[in-house]
Amino acid sequence: MTSLFAQIGTVAMMNIRSLPRRLWMSLAMVLASAVVVAILLAFLAMAKGFESTMNSAGSDRVAVMMREGSAAEINSVITREQVNLIEESPGIARDTEGAPLVSPELYVIVDGLKKSSATKANIPLRGINTTGMAMRGNMQLVEGRLFTAGTNELIVGTGVLREFDGFALGEEVRFGKNVWTVVGVFTTGGNVFESELWADVKVIQSHYDRGSSYQTIRAQLETPGDISGLEKTIELEPRLNLEVQTESAYFAAQGKQLEYMAIFGRVISAIMALGALAGALNTMYTSVADRAKEIATLRTLGFSNLSAFCGTMIEALVLSAAGGLLGSAAAFLFFDGLSASTLGGSFTQVVFSFEMSPGLFAQGTQLALLIGFTSGFFPAWRAARLPVIVAFRAAT
Repeated sequence: MTSLFAQIGTVAMMNIRSLPRRLWMSLAMVLASAVVVAILLAFLAMAKGFESTMNSAGSDRVAVMMREGSAAEINSVITREQVNLIEESPGIARDTEGAPLVSPELYVIVDGLKKSSATKANIPLRGINTTGMAMRGNMQLVEGRLFTAGTNELIVGTGVLREFDGFALGEEVRFGKNVWTVVGVFTTGGNVFESELWADVKVIQSHYDRGSSYQTIRAQLETPGDISGLEKTIELEPRLNLEVQTESAYFAAQGKQLEYMAIFGRVISAIMALGALAGALNTMYTSVADRAKEIATLRTLGFSNLSAFCGTMIEALVLSAAGGLLGSAAAFLFFDGLSASTLGGSFTQVVFSFEMSPGLFAQGTQLALLIGFTSGFFPAWRAARLPVIVAFRAAT
């Protein structure tokens, strides 16, 4: 009597070798699993890419302040007086001359023409100074030069350049009554700031009738992550109706916006998995019916019920695993690194790239194996209970 493991191996090999007899039905099961896995990974990669783009922009060395109750920069208003008070707060780093490293910034929305759809979409135009640019430690010019203070010059993020027309180096761009010249292109390491246009903050104040007001204050901290000095200043000074948090915490909260996309992807994948499961069940029941005489013959030779069960389960898992690998490969080839844009927290377009990761591939593999296990269980149970008499009927 051969061992149980040898029996299972024999039955499994027999099942796999007989796949050409059921080629088209087997391929249908593989492709159904592949489509489900690819769609799941596409949605997850989208959410992962957006979250990474947001999170990578934040630094524990920088504090962000907005008006109390403002959910986003676009809703905030900060006065020059408040900026002056913050500049005197303890806990803020200073340069070699003793000046506080504080960047009051403006954030306005302008129109851009998307390359993919030729439709208008919102782009953030940030008013910033040299201190603010220095706080983005990974900011680098890749083309051209920085804008000149006091002029209608701007620099454009590489994300905007990828997704929108009309922002190439040297081009003139009209926003309302004002014409701007693109003098530089910058990168910030693939994070959310690459979805922005930057210009001199005082020029934007003038063009957009903002007087001496701002929308956010960024301040470099003496000690990374320590905002206690600023919190105490805000608490004790009634004129400072501001909320403060580290930049990393701010963008981490912003990055959760596309969590619904991952949930939506899982729901869609679950619905499609039910359809794939129905087809896979039909494939496996057909497989058992096709091999009924062979299974019964092995039973008469002393093979156990468990070997028939496990052999059928292995066949189902092999087919679904093949589908999972195919779907993962397709998702990687078509979606990994794909550039896209979506609305961010201030109703402006955030440019990001789909991001595959080993964790996402593991989730796709788990889904494929779940389809294989579920679709194989009941047909395997039927194979295990197949009457031995079927073999004798075949001989007559």
